Amino acid sequence: MEPLAIIRKYYDPESKAYRLLVGHSEAVAQKALAVAERVAYLGPDRQFIREAALLHDIGIFLTDAPELGCFGEKPYVCHGYLGREILEREGFPRHALVCERHVGVGITRADIEKENLPLPLREMVPVSIEEQIVCFADKFFSKDEGRLGREKSPAEISRALARFGAEKVRRFEEWLRLFGNPPVSLPAGPE
Repeated sequence: MEPLAIIRKYYDPESKAYRLLVGHSEAVAQKALAVAERVAYLGPDRQFIREAALLHDIGIFLTDAPELGCFGEKPYVCHGYLGREILEREGFPRHALVCERHVGVGITRADIEKENLPLPLREMVPVSIEEQIVCFADKFFSKDEGRLGREKSPAEISRALARFGAEKVRRFEEWLRLFGNPPVSLPAGPE
């Protein structure tokens, strides 16, 4: 599997959306691999983690996020399940689950009902160690053009998650205790 070749099937490599997506995803992949190394005793699949981290946000182009160069019709919160659909069609069902389950620290069926979210009514919470690592690493990096590649602090992440409830902050803090916060060397830019 070549994640960037899959991304190029859906994104113009010269577009803003491609640049932001790949820049963000490369940073997430580096962080996720550093986390996987730190918890090697748990046996995470490093190759899968890299591929899934590069593909986790593939669905953003189908959302209405003009600041990211995305002009789709769906709300941004839908990008996870939309990415799942793309990767399932591509024949990568395990990677597809990472797409769906990485949003926030996971979205529960109860969250979807309570907040009346425009999502399929099912659990969308990371289950496998690889899903959890990619979801955790994703929290450290924004796709905002001015912040691309800048790593957020755990305190910044916790503050942002607090608006979704104490349980979300607790989940992140549990991951922080398990995974730590290993430093990463970020690539210069998208390939």
